[in-house]
Amino acid sequence: MKKYRCIPCGYIYDPEIGDPDGGIAPGTAFEDIPDDWQCPICFVSKDEFEVVEE
Repeated sequence: MKKYRCIPCGYIYDPEIGDPDGGIAPGTAFEDIPDDWQCPICFVSKDEFEVVEE
C-alpha cells in the first residue's frame, strides 16, 4: 500500500500504522479513509495529500 504526504505540513500517512487517534485502524488504505478525515497535525482534508514516491 502507498504512503501519502500532507502537502502543507509534511505528515506521512502510512497505511501499516493507520491513524489510531483519528479512528483509522492499521492496514487501512488511504483510499478507504472516510472523506471527512483530516490530517492529524494540521487538519487539512484528504485532497491536500499526495502519493509518496518510493
